[in-house]
Amino acid sequence: MTTSSTPSKYQRSPLVYRRIVVKAGTNVLTSNGTQLDRAAMAGIVSQMADIQAAGAQVILVTSGAIAAGREVMAKSSDTKGVSLGQMLAAVGQSRLMHAYQEMFTEHDIVLAQALLTHQDVQGRLGYLNVRNTLEALLANGIVPIVNENDVVDTEEISQERFGDNDTLSALVANIIDADLLMILSDVAGLYTADPNRDQNATLIEQVNEINAATMALAEEHRSRTTRGGMGSKLRAASLAMSTGVNVVIAGGHEPHIVVDVASGQRRGTLFPATATHVESRKRWLLSGTADSGGVVIIDDGAIAAVLTQSGSLLPAGVREISGVFKRGDVVAVTAQNGKRIAVGVTNYDSDELGSIKGMKSSDITELLGHSFGDEAIHRNNMVVL
Repeated sequence: MTTSSTPSKYQRSPLVYRRIVVKAGTNVLTSNGTQLDRAAMAGIVSQMADIQAAGAQVILVTSGAIAAGREVMAKSSDTKGVSLGQMLAAVGQSRLMHAYQEMFTEHDIVLAQALLTHQDVQGRLGYLNVRNTLEALLANGIVPIVNENDVVDTEEISQERFGDNDTLSALVANIIDADLLMILSDVAGLYTADPNRDQNATLIEQVNEINAATMALAEEHRSRTTRGGMGSKLRAASLAMSTGVNVVIAGGHEPHIVVDVASGQRRGTLFPATATHVESRKRWLLSGTADSGGVVIIDDGAIAAVLTQSGSLLPAGVREISGVFKRGDVVAVTAQNGKRIAVGVTNYDSDELGSIKGMKSSDITELLGHSFGDEAIHRNNMVVL
């Protein structure tokens, strides 16, 4: 299939952001939270296809599974509370993905589903697995569609959940080092007051710091069909800003909103990043260096690849292993004279890396019987010191 030949906004305005997480909430994707608004969904998909064609890598964090379940479960009064939401999500998730599948296929785009729970990203191993998977999908032009796994992750089961897809979208943006988190809402951004109640409310175009005064602008959320609200969006924006991600909260029903924001046009409310990706990742990695005490000692060729070529650390460049560590642990990377070169998240535990050190990446599967990738430490999971 081919995409429409109608000129798109991005063709007139080059993209400012190249790696973008789009979060679309229930109020944007549904009619009053009760059924999917397929026209709204198709509009967002079409715009995501436009910015991908312009060179962006995009991820969609989507709500809507429960609403999709409601479409076919009109008589569900015998089940209440969390069990009802769990049941509706189980029924609706495949319907939601089927709808997206059809819409993205019209633009010749392959999509992938990623259902995440809090436990999937709270530990370093889970974080590593999610990051590597999303990075591989993006590198191959595939659009990941991410949602919280409402079917299994309930308060009764885990006591810990993301709480809403706003928080999830901020975590995903951090995991992949996104340039922009675009939170699409049923309001056009952050206002000086609730625009539905105060006709004098004005849009705030930019917020450089989210503090108590900013949070006071967020009215308490009253919807019975969604978990988020402006307070949730501001908390997610604060998290993303601190990890090097720019955030825009904008109206999801506004024409060309995704393309305009990706092109740097002033739409909605901008929350500029308060740190760089490197600063954020360095803080995260350095904070975990002591967790394992592991050290990977590398040769001069590997040092050159890491320092001057921005390369990953391959097993071939590893000379010695010190300490005991597990896959997903943060380890120190040093020269043979002991000078620390970098810290990073290892793809292999100490025994495995000891078995493949000095070997070609193509030999990993034969030596270990499995492979977690060609790299001992991937460049994306490493900070050079």
